[in-house]
Order: sequence, then structure tokens, then C-alpha cells
Amino acid sequence: MPADTIELPLDVTTTRPILEQIANKWTVLILSVLCTQPARFNDLKRRLDGITHKSLSDALKRLERNGLISRKVLPTQPIGVEYTITELGASLRGPFAALYDWSLAHGTELARAQAAYDASRKHGSFEDAA
Repeated sequence: MPADTIELPLDVTTTRPILEQIANKWTVLILSVLCTQPARFNDLKRRLDGITHKSLSDALKRLERNGLISRKVLPTQPIGVEYTITELGASLRGPFAALYDWSLAHGTELARAQAAYDASRKHGSFEDAA
């Protein structure tokens, strides 16, 4: 095995439920925003272009349930709610930053691969018909 190869144990039973909670696009983006500063619901919605009210609400509830964020009711008129990343949530900063950096570094490669794949399908390539 090459020296730069990472050997990962494949414990799907243990890791799948955890990854299902943290490895979706809105979780990564919400926690990335909250890593920099606490935010209110509407601020998060504005910063996360494309997220629906329901998707954001559901994601925030899931993140709070999992101990990755905390929710604080503010004594304002009207009543406001502020979300803050917890210590557990902040521990994902490194892996999320690495994933973000990877996406910036390799996004054009993915786009080229997608275009090549789509072009091969458009021209009726039957090599991978299985």
C-alpha cells in the first residue's frame, strides 16, 4: 500500500447514522456560517442562498438535537432567536474547511468530468449499459 494512502475502517453501522446527520449540503453550510459568528434565522436564510424556510427550520432543529448548535431566545420585540455553534459543532470546522478548500481546488475538474460524461452519453455510448 502506498505511503500516502489512508486506510479507513469501513464501520458502516456506526458511521452511517452520524454521516447522515452531518454530511448534507445545508448542514455543512449552516455550520460554516455559524463558525464565524452567531446568527438569527433570517440572517442565515439570507446568507444561504436557495435554502427554503422549511429546509432551514428542519436543519436547525436537527443540528440542535445533535448538539452541534444551541438556540437562544432573545428578549427583543418581536422575540428573536439566535443560533450559535457549540464546541462539538466547532470541532467540524477543520474537516469542513478541508472539504470547502477541496471543492474550490477541484470544482473545475468536476465540471469537466461531468461535461465529458454527459457528452459521451449524448453520443450514444453503450459501453456502460449495465
